[in-house]
Amino acid sequence: MIITNAQNRRYLTGFTGSAGTVIVTKTRALLLVDFRYTQQATNQCDTFEVLEIDRNHLYETIQEILEQELIQTVGFEQHHVTYFSYQLMKSKLTAILKPMPTIVEDLRMIKTPEEIEIIKKAAWISDEAFNHILTFIKPGISELDIAYELESHMRKNGATGAAFDMIIASGHRSALPHGVASSKIVEQGDMLTMDFGAYYRGYRSDMTRTIAVGEPLEQLKEVYQIVYGALQHALSNMKAGITGQEADSYSRDYITKKGYGQNYGHGAGHGIGLDIHENIFMSTICKDMLEENMVLTVEPGIYIPNVGGVRIEDDVIVTKEGVEVITHSPKELIIL
Repeated sequence: MIITNAQNRRYLTGFTGSAGTVIVTKTRALLLVDFRYTQQATNQCDTFEVLEIDRNHLYETIQEILEQELIQTVGFEQHHVTYFSYQLMKSKLTAILKPMPTIVEDLRMIKTPEEIEIIKKAAWISDEAFNHILTFIKPGISELDIAYELESHMRKNGATGAAFDMIIASGHRSALPHGVASSKIVEQGDMLTMDFGAYYRGYRSDMTRTIAVGEPLEQLKEVYQIVYGALQHALSNMKAGITGQEADSYSRDYITKKGYGQNYGHGAGHGIGLDIHENIFMSTICKDMLEENMVLTVEPGIYIPNVGGVRIEDDVIVTKEGVEVITHSPKELIIL
């Protein structure tokens, strides 16, 4: 199999450089890099054979390896290979090209103890940033000001940067599930949703807290308690051995019974790790099973157009008995 996706390459080899190709055969595991990365790859890859190549002749080198190994069929990552790259492989390689599904991504679903410790540290960095931002937020600052301050604080605590493009949405914009930080000014009475995470040693955390800046509308206070209850209900019932569909239903059914089912339009959570969105994706159609040592988000939300919205999100580790919550910031409604 030929593996080119950066996160899959890192997961398999430990190599953190920005360019390289993995070739796995029955007898060999190779990482092909050009001269820029030879030393780095050699230092980082204990179990892979590092081969320095001319990057202008990548596929000629792969062809030589396939011939040496007598390989007639080679897989490629169907979700990551562009049409241009596929055409190039097809013209350069004599082996049959076989599109492969998410083989490496499926391996990544179950985290090792080392991965879990790194993600826990990323979650801790997020918690520290949330505690700090409560002292920073006030009417008159912009959503972008909040995003910059969160990232700065996370970097000071060891993060490489933000885990993704933060969602900072205040007032009527809090009704946007993916309301990326804008120049909007935070006003008295706004609900303020902050969905952010830390990027730490290649792994990511993903936490959402919604607070109020001044006294919010009574409807939004009611909505907050419903979302909070839905999250608690999900956290109390999730465990290894259930489907993603069942996990999704715990928060969805709770919110639906309270009359806001039509305002909860996204899935209940997803895997996190090297990528911010990994398998599994809990939803009304997810048949995949939750397994021990998966690390997932749980993130119910209610969004009322032109009024506001609430989302509360924790990161959890799946166990046989339930889930271990690793984001510890307070979830009760905070009114600044």
